[in-house]
Amino acid sequence: MSVKQQIIDTLTQVLTPVHLEVINESDNHHVPPNSETHFKVIVASAVFEGQRLIGRHRAVNEALKAQFDAGLHALSMHTFTPEEWDQEVQVPNSPKCKG
Repeated sequence: MSVKQQIIDTLTQVLTPVHLEVINESDNHHVPPNSETHFKVIVASAVFEGQRLIGRHRAVNEALKAQFDAGLHALSMHTFTPEEWDQEVQVPNSPKCKG
């Protein structure tokens, strides 16, 4: 199973998101072709209600501990409550890290 699918499956199970996007951004970095080491996650979940940003990020990091232990190198996170997501937020593009 791909790392991307593992991330999708894990976050779906743990966070029951109303919105989830997992984008492989490894090609923006100095890694071999077809790598799965750098991802961007956009997730909206009721689990985040009442949590500050750091708590939301900790929840995602904890959920993906096995993937980090297996070689996931970087994760860009954009975490929202369902109400925040309904406000049509703009998620910024990630910078190109390749020089």
